[in-house]
Amino acid sequence: MGRISLPFTVVAVCWVLSWHRALASDTTSIGKASNVKWSSINFKTIIDWEPKPTNYTYTVEVAGEGSDWKRKCIYTTATECDVTDLLENVKDKYTARIISEVQDAEDFTEEAPYTDSPPFSPYQQTIIGKPVIDGYNFSKDHTKLTVIIKDPLTPYRFSNGNFKSIRDIFNNDLTYTVLYRRSSSTGKKQETSNSNEIVIKVDRGESYCFYVQATIPSRSQNRVSQVSDEKCTTASENASTIGSPSEFIFLCSWILLYWLL
Repeated sequence: MGRISLPFTVVAVCWVLSWHRALASDTTSIGKASNVKWSSINFKTIIDWEPKPTNYTYTVEVAGEGSDWKRKCIYTTATECDVTDLLENVKDKYTARIISEVQDAEDFTEEAPYTDSPPFSPYQQTIIGKPVIDGYNFSKDHTKLTVIIKDPLTPYRFSNGNFKSIRDIFNNDLTYTVLYRRSSSTGKKQETSNSNEIVIKVDRGESYCFYVQATIPSRSQNRVSQVSDEKCTTASENASTIGSPSEFIFLCSWILLYWLL
């Protein structure tokens, strides 16, 4: 019996190993990624695809026109990958490659199937998120309203660790538009500037509502951002009052002079 069982055991082990390797190297059992898409807001960029893998995994590679292929999300079973850190040269144009592969296939000799993404340029294609209205104030004579805008931040940092804003990346290729109206009206006016402080003309004693939108003038698509939340002033904030003692004395002098005449 010992002479028979040993060859049988060897044959069985060899058969199992051969079956495992054949399964691992069977390219027909490995699906290719499809529907590969980029999603990017304020330069935070994720690439996603279909379908969910079964007996294989995915690895993502990204290359720019001016850079070599770099790997990310290696042997993942997910169908999305955050590639933000590979796209910091935001003016480059990138391609992502979604590779389907079996992680432990030692004898996998054929090229793994893959799918390339459409090209993507962060500077031209990332969506600009909501600007934030950081504050506002009326002029002393209550005829002007200054709206102060805070730039959205990006995931990228300066050498000191501070996050870069979209202004740090776009510089003068970024404008803001304030769209405003009287609280009692639906008719809108607008004022545009490449500054983060925009001055609009208002009427004394009136309350106003306004929101802000960013624009990248150099773009042909995705030029405008999402709109900020709306803010409204109150009539009391824009009410003209007698301020300093000198103004009060001046007014009293005119009243007294008028009474004497």
